[in-house]
Amino acid sequence: MITTETVKGDIREKMFNELADKSIFDQAKQYAFDYADNSMTRNVYPTQEAIKALAKFDEQLPETSMDASKVLEMLHVFGSPATVSQIGGRYFGLVNGGIIPTALAAKWLSDFWDQNTPLYVTSPIASKLESVVENWLIQLFNLPADTAAGFVSGSSMAIMCGLAAARWRIYERLNYDVNAKGLINAPKIRIVAGRHVHGTVLKAIALLGLGKDNIEWVDVDDQGRILEKDLPELDDRTVLVLQAGNVNSGSFDNFDSICVKAKKANSWVHIDGAFGLWASGSKRLRHLTSGIENANSWSVDGHKTLNTPYDCGIILCHDNEALVSALQATGSYIVYGDERDGMLYTPEMSRRARIVELWATMKYLGLEGIDALVFGLHQRAIQFSSELREQGFQVLNEVVFNQVLICCENDELTQKTLEAVQESLECWCGAAKWKGQLVIRISVCSWSTTSEDVTRSVAAFSKAYHSLKEE
Repeated sequence: MITTETVKGDIREKMFNELADKSIFDQAKQYAFDYADNSMTRNVYPTQEAIKALAKFDEQLPETSMDASKVLEMLHVFGSPATVSQIGGRYFGLVNGGIIPTALAAKWLSDFWDQNTPLYVTSPIASKLESVVENWLIQLFNLPADTAAGFVSGSSMAIMCGLAAARWRIYERLNYDVNAKGLINAPKIRIVAGRHVHGTVLKAIALLGLGKDNIEWVDVDDQGRILEKDLPELDDRTVLVLQAGNVNSGSFDNFDSICVKAKKANSWVHIDGAFGLWASGSKRLRHLTSGIENANSWSVDGHKTLNTPYDCGIILCHDNEALVSALQATGSYIVYGDERDGMLYTPEMSRRARIVELWATMKYLGLEGIDALVFGLHQRAIQFSSELREQGFQVLNEVVFNQVLICCENDELTQKTLEAVQESLECWCGAAKWKGQLVIRISVCSWSTTSEDVTRSVAAFSKAYHSLKEE
């Protein structure tokens, strides 16, 4: 048996002992269960006391190794109270999904596997699951059978992959090798997008060297949907960006007619469907995504509507050659094989095995479970809008999916109401600008949001709003 003195002097032996003893994992499990047991009832946002206590982490890098149990204890005592309870049912900020228990358990297991997943030879299980889930996504979204999928960190990266594939394909048609020659003196590519395009699209356009100032903007209607009549003449040098789920209103562009028009012009269509593409998984909502199969690439997150753990993004592309050519890396040590090598479809080489929890989520839910999950979010959003109207709030959008936009009589009252709601710690949501006015933006994204959670949250809104009006 290794003595205490030996352990203190040999960090490797110390870690071998910890792996064999497993007490730190039991400790972490207990902390995790304690956190989970309180996640549905605790305050949604950390208290000021919890935030101030984070100062405990301010220190110089220790000189010597610390006892592992003390490291975990510090995280739980001072870290857990300072988290935002996004796995509970009353967090409506950004478009953040909850987490399905089966997916969380699968992630725990895969964390022990600690797989790096660029190639089949580095992780046969990850390669197999990526192939399986690729086919499942094609089935669920009704995409062309030869669509390729890459599993990345999120929609920001997925959008960049889709536009990189578009850039490669357009330049290939022009007999211009953009990978070798770069963008200096390259032929011009056109980017066409609606004025409500998400900021991640702008980031991707900038990172790819296509230039935000070169975007040809198209006006949108009162829900943020691109106005088809205002589309410029499209051609085979054009990348057209559409939305499945406006980040504020939740609206969907008219894919049926716009994608057909773009296809006739041989334009590349990318659909940003970070949370909205999952509407395809609901029989009662899939009309919103009608026509998406005529696009060229699609970006979507698992960690939003589908409620997988973070991070989990997907690029889908109906041009395998373009996607691989835009992203492929070379090196004498890279062992490509006959089976799926996931790095061909992503910018990263080193990647964690995020596919495990995506597979686990889809396997667990099945088609019926995905339908129930997606439509359930819509039902809670409808409930939110109805109960908030009854309390005097103005609902500004057509609640077609999971987004609700509300405001008060003026921006000042809206701002103060939002601040009061946030300070109540009952629920949490954020603000946005909509048609020049300040709005409160409610995103219903968690499977754990119940009708009682909505009513409780509306009560917090009502209390804040009516108290301010009485002042």
